[in-house]
Order: sequence, then C-alpha cells, then structure tokens
Amino acid sequence: MKIVSTGSPAPGGFSSRKLPVDVLGDLRPVSFDIVEVSPQWDHAYITAPLAAEIGAEILCPYAGGHRSNSATPAKEERRNMSITNSQISVTPREITCDQWHPELLGLRNRLPVRPREDIRGFYAAAAAAAELLPLELIRRLAEFRAIGNADGFLLLTGLPVDESELPPTPAGAPAPVDRPLLAMEAWLSLVARWLGLPTGYAELRNGTILHDVCPSPSAPYPSSETRRRGQAETPLEFHTEMAYHRRQPHYVLLACSRSDHESVASTLVASIRKALPLVDPADRQQLLAEPVPCNVDIAFQGGDPEGPIASVRVLHGDASDPFLGYDRGLLAPRAPAAERSVKALSDALDQVAEGVRLRPGDLIILDNYRTTHGRTPFSPRWDGRDRWLHRTHVRVPQLLQEPAEAADVVEFLPR
Repeated sequence: MKIVSTGSPAPGGFSSRKLPVDVLGDLRPVSFDIVEVSPQWDHAYITAPLAAEIGAEILCPYAGGHRSNSATPAKEERRNMSITNSQISVTPREITCDQWHPELLGLRNRLPVRPREDIRGFYAAAAAAAELLPLELIRRLAEFRAIGNADGFLLLTGLPVDESELPPTPAGAPAPVDRPLLAMEAWLSLVARWLGLPTGYAELRNGTILHDVCPSPSAPYPSSETRRRGQAETPLEFHTEMAYHRRQPHYVLLACSRSDHESVASTLVASIRKALPLVDPADRQQLLAEPVPCNVDIAFQGGDPEGPIASVRVLHGDASDPFLGYDRGLLAPRAPAAERSVKALSDALDQVAEGVRLRPGDLIILDNYRTTHGRTPFSPRWDGRDRWLHRTHVRVPQLLQEPAEAADVVEFLPR
C-alpha cells in the first residue's frame, strides 16, 4: 500500500481501491495484518479511516461464516467491481427506476418521518437503507462514482412521486423543521448517502442540508441561484458549484417534485470531457498552469464585496482528463492570456451544453468536478404549483483531507 501515515513510508504499491477489489478478489486469507498506521504521521487524517475500511472489507465475508451469504449484495457488488477509464465514453447517463418502486417505497418506510428534527439521525438511517437499494442501481451508482461518464451527470427517472402528498410550493422560506419527509427528498437522501456525505455550508441557507429550490420574489438566500436577484425569468449562468471553496462538494443532486407550468425550464450541463477537445492546446496549458482570480457568491463574502478573494484553477489534475472549476459570472481573469483562455473554454462549454428538463420523479446527479451547470428561464405563476426541486451537496470521504461525517456543516475556506 502507498501509506503516508507511517514511520517508514515506501514508494509504489497498490492503490487503496485496487487492493480490496482486484488483488484480494475471491481469496480467503486465513489471517491479515495492517502493519502500521501512525496517527501522528497522518497529516490529512485520511489513512486511519482507510485502514479501518480495508480491514472491514476483508473481514466482511467472514461475518456469517460463508462468503456466498455473508456480505450484503451492495457490498459484494462494490467489492467485485473493476472499472477502467476506457468505459467512460460508453457509461450510460440515464437509469429508469419504474421497476424498483416496491423496493424503494419499502426503503422510504425505514427513514424518519421528519428528517429536520434530527438530521444526523436521519442520515444514519439513510446510510443503512441505502445499502439495500436495488443491486442494479447500486452498480450504476458505483460505476458513476468510480469514473463518471462523458456527460458529467447521471439521471434517474421514474422514481415514485405522489402529487397528492405535496404541500404548496414554498416561496423561498426554509422548510419547517416538522415538515414530513417528501418522496423526492427520500430518494435524494438515499442516493446522496450512498455516494458520500451530505454536507451543509454554514454561510449558505443557514447551514441547512436539504434545500428547497423554488422561484422566490424576495430571494432571501444569497447563493449562486439568487445572486442575480433570484428571478426565475433570468437564466442561471454556468457555474461549478462553489469552485472557489476548498470544501467544494463533489456532487450536486437535484430532485424534482414539480416542474414549471409550461415545462420549459431546463437544467443546463456542460462537461469538460466533451469541451476539452474543442479548446486549443495552448489555452489548455494556460488554464492548467495558472489559477484565475475569482469572486465568491454573496453568501460567502462576509460583508466585504470588494474584489476577487479566491484563486481557482479552472483546469487541474490530469492534463488529459482534467477537473473543471468554472463560473461565468465570478471568474475575473486579469492577464490577457488568461482572459483569452477562459473565453476559449467558455465558448467550448457553450458548444457542448445540453439541457435536461426535470420532470416529477427525476433526480439528476451532477459531477461537480467535471461539469458546470445552469438553468434556462421560466415564468412562475405564484399559485402554489410552481417548479419545486430539492437539492443537496455531497462530499466523498475518500477524497477529503480532513475528518468528516454525514450532516456536517462546514465553514468557508477560500481557495
């Protein structure tokens, strides 16, 4: 293993995912030893949880005495998955969920009825229930989490939703603590908990984790959705969610309880995997080499709106398959070369952008490190039946450099 929290680190070795999945495979070791994990050397506090997870993965088959029936289907499926990057271009982007209604409705019954009364307890129950999601759905979620796809999103359609249980569409106020769990909130939470850790942001919507996303005449919550006065009639420009934040979410999940009256509003998504070939190599290199000054949303400004306060690497990571940090309204390149390169990327993202019209029963998972997203305008009627989405942000614990739990509320750290 390539372990850093040890007194005698060694180069090379198996990756943390490859060891339990590809190396151990179906072997049945009679004993094993995690040789050394030294907390004082674990600067990012990630190796100790990794060692515990590997130990649990090895022990899991022995819990019931027989490998064939000891692990849950979800854990067995994850253990046996081996995915290569060559699959990215053919990984599907849509899952139809109609056939799983009975199983899903049964899982909903395992969740607390009023999630906001004890949000940590709610997500603990969601974590247990998520392990019992239909095996094919788990396989597809695991595939998306492992390598993503070319489109940068995964769309779940046909989830059970009942219009009769919905109250009027909120007008922007936070959800009452005692509001009963809605169907699309349940599916949002199960999927989010399977992917990772639903996370709140202290400066955004009072640190709440389950958000209502609706048109609001007063726009009480400054955010990427309301920084342009929150008007549904105004397009929401392309942005990677909180690209300026060191604790940026890995995924943004949106679930639809109601669509707009005319069914014209689309969630726009542009994937860097599609846009990159359209960007000149010189511009790619520029964006990889130098961070770009970036303003932040009003909610994170702390009362000081003067000037860019973050530095965002628009492209970062593997040059052949980079991550994206893009915000059309907030990036503020100063040098002519940077301005030209950001413009080139912006044009490329426009060329590959596509709209997804969310219908009731749809849930979209946005890869927040490989896409930028926005929304087309629509006209609210303020009749209690306007467009109503639910949103949560998810961080993947294996990718974090600090201890974290589901339902954490984190404070702003600018890049």
